[in-house]
Amino acid sequence: MKEQKKIAKRIEYLCNEKGMSHYRLSFKSAIPMTTVDNILRGKTKNPGILTIIKLCNGLGVSIEEFFDCEEFRDVELEE
Repeated sequence: MKEQKKIAKRIEYLCNEKGMSHYRLSFKSAIPMTTVDNILRGKTKNPGILTIIKLCNGLGVSIEEFFDCEEFRDVELEE
């Protein structure tokens, strides 16, 4: 699975776990709804680290918690 899909899947999981809509995540993370939507739909291929940090803040998780899941344990650098 490509990393951008893993990020989208993780955001979806955390939103569901916290009972949070995508609109609420957008508001709480101060990221435009179109940006959140583009990440979730795979249109944004490489969301920046600052965007991910803002999303983590909106979700109420640390960046470590965000990436501490099975999907990211097998991520390797592309050559």
